[in-house]
Amino acid sequence: MNTKIKFGTDGWRAVIAEDFTFDNVRACAQGVANYLKQAKLAERGLVIGYDTRFASEDFAAAAAEIIAGNKIKAHLCSQAAPTPVISYAVTSTKSVGAIIITASHNPGRWNGFKYKDDVGASAPTELVAEIENQANKALSSNDIKRLPLSDGLNSRLIDEFDPYPAYVRQLERLIDFEPLRQSRLKIIADSMYGAGIGYFKTLLQGGTIEVTEINGERNPLFPKIQPEPIARNLTKLSRLVKEQKADVGLANDGDADRIGIVDENGEFLNQHQVFALLVLYFLEVRGERGAIVKTLTDTNMLDLLGKLFDVPVYETKVGFKYVAPLMIEKDAMMGGEESGGYGFRGHVPERDGILAGLYFLDFMIKTGKTPSQLLDYLFSKVGPHYYDRIDSHVSPDEHQKLSVRLTRASVNSIASIKVVKLDTTDGFRYLLADDSWLLLRFSGTEPLVRIYAEGHSPEQVQKLLDSGRKLLGI
Repeated sequence: MNTKIKFGTDGWRAVIAEDFTFDNVRACAQGVANYLKQAKLAERGLVIGYDTRFASEDFAAAAAEIIAGNKIKAHLCSQAAPTPVISYAVTSTKSVGAIIITASHNPGRWNGFKYKDDVGASAPTELVAEIENQANKALSSNDIKRLPLSDGLNSRLIDEFDPYPAYVRQLERLIDFEPLRQSRLKIIADSMYGAGIGYFKTLLQGGTIEVTEINGERNPLFPKIQPEPIARNLTKLSRLVKEQKADVGLANDGDADRIGIVDENGEFLNQHQVFALLVLYFLEVRGERGAIVKTLTDTNMLDLLGKLFDVPVYETKVGFKYVAPLMIEKDAMMGGEESGGYGFRGHVPERDGILAGLYFLDFMIKTGKTPSQLLDYLFSKVGPHYYDRIDSHVSPDEHQKLSVRLTRASVNSIASIKVVKLDTTDGFRYLLADDSWLLLRFSGTEPLVRIYAEGHSPEQVQKLLDSGRKLLGI
């Protein structure tokens, strides 16, 4: 059988009209329905949401038709919504899970299909594997049950609902909005044309805080940017923060489960620094204690904070589907990954770029520090740490050749620093004698090889990345 649908680190993604077609989306939805029926979970119903990409609402409606065609209740979102809002809707509607039509941070020509489990978390590997298997069976046999949308709405097997009010009530339980709204902070929010459009502005309105939104309209082309909140995609935000003398810039990716922070000088705070800052906020400002869950691509600063505050730190493979189960098992205070996605105790065990941004603002208000001052304060506790990543496209054939090359390579030093350990849990991670590291890893969602590095200065990071290129021969 020719497998057309392959789920990666966080769902299935493909180019619209090439592989991301209505037939394939329907097959994925049938795969979900088959899994739910076999697991005897179908009576609990399913949430179906979508982002602002091209035809996402139509793909979501197509998925709802299949779910309803299998006599499973479908709660179809009435408008585009961030992934964390849809994930929370799983718990607020007491559903068995959620289908989300989104390609997250991918370029505009892509779309995707995510599945969330009954706690709103990224579905575990074995569950995703079963859905993938069922989807491809449905595709090859054309055994797909479909109920037209109008019939589904009339029979009430499909209902349209707005997940926003329940999500806002949840945020109000987690954070005190009044000090935020009455602060005199000047904020620029970059929605990157994504599902987070209007969220920061709406949530914070009604006081003396000033929120200006950019890229705040739907545009599936994502003109001049890729909707991933990293430095190279936030040059407009950085420029405007500096020009308008804003206190901070906040950016969300295409489905708003990630956060990017730009400081008051227009400088990007990398994802490692933001992760460590949010951990420090919970430990020191909020006085909370609990485990920290990180992936192997995350910063050593988390381990140092764990030692400093006597809390455990657990490490897992890349992907929030690995982070979420550990967060639940360990009742973790916070979990996160290098991509800028962070989850918090008391909320769904899933990334939430909106809540992360609000927590960061609260950190600023509670301490009276600017973002750059917060970073200096963090470095005063754990020492300076810097990070960068390079992505390079690879074909399947190149992927195989590079994997063999790295497996056979004998590497004793990198950038003149001794290699003390090679970790092949998820890629090839070289741990160095000065606590810096280099990781070479193939993406689970895109045809990319990624080179990650953390060091004690920006110059050292660049040397490590150059060494990574040489190891790959690119």
